[in-house]
Amino acid sequence: MELYQLRTFVAIAQEGSLTRAAEKVFTSPPAVSAQLKALEDELGVKLFERSARGMELTDSGRRLLDDAQRTLASAGELRASAARLRGETQGQLRMGMVGDPLPLRLGEVLLSLAQRHPQVGLQLQQLLSSTSLAALRRGELDCAYVMSHLEQDAELDFQRLGRVELAVALPPALAAAHPVLDLQTLTSALPWVGTPPGCAVRRSQDELFASAGREVPASGATADREGLVLSMVASGMGAGIVRADLAEQAQRQGQLQVWPGWRGHTWLCWAALPAARAGQAAPALAALRAAVLEAWGLRA
Repeated sequence: MELYQLRTFVAIAQEGSLTRAAEKVFTSPPAVSAQLKALEDELGVKLFERSARGMELTDSGRRLLDDAQRTLASAGELRASAARLRGETQGQLRMGMVGDPLPLRLGEVLLSLAQRHPQVGLQLQQLLSSTSLAALRRGELDCAYVMSHLEQDAELDFQRLGRVELAVALPPALAAAHPVLDLQTLTSALPWVGTPPGCAVRRSQDELFASAGREVPASGATADREGLVLSMVASGMGAGIVRADLAEQAQRQGQLQVWPGWRGHTWLCWAALPAARAGQAAPALAALRAAVLEAWGLRA
């Protein structure tokens, strides 16, 4: 029996799918299937049944899942103890991220972390900021890049990294039809591509509409990624609020027009579990935090 077979067993149980489990353990579905078969052959029991809903644990699988998770946790503790004896920082961190990696300076962070703490690994998930913050408070993530207007958070290690400028982007046809566009017309006569409630960009949209004495329409297209908002605006679906640098770049390429009547902003922030809640992950989390602040020219 190999530890990677147990990791595969747990991943299939959590995901209910060979394909998603393969993504989680960074291998192919055929390899996951082969590892599962080898483990079932060695244990002499069937762990899963295939159904229309995916891979479902058998009674034997449910009974053995806790044992597999405890075994993996014990192996992790053993590695961590050995790393501490060697004076190394080690751990696997679950990290949420909003937006594209480039503006997050994630490449610089990963390079610094790999050079100084090669035993620290990251599991990256692209999530809405509100989703990441909720997951952090539940202990389902260790850290995250988020867009937020908050200055601090009583439950989390929270720090602003940089200001993010926002702009209103218009489809070329709408901009041509309204060469002189005021705030009232913008918020009352034009279709909009919105973002989900709880998103920092949505808060800026709410503030823009409130300045015109209106509320954001409940109906209309929405998107949860700025790249999607940009493409939907460029395709003519409506106006939208996006990062100003992206909007200006798209304007230079003739894909859309930036409305000159408004600029907003939010903040890119670092949010993480405090050391008291991070447990054994605290040293790895401190190493990652230092790399993030260094990439942004901030002192730890």
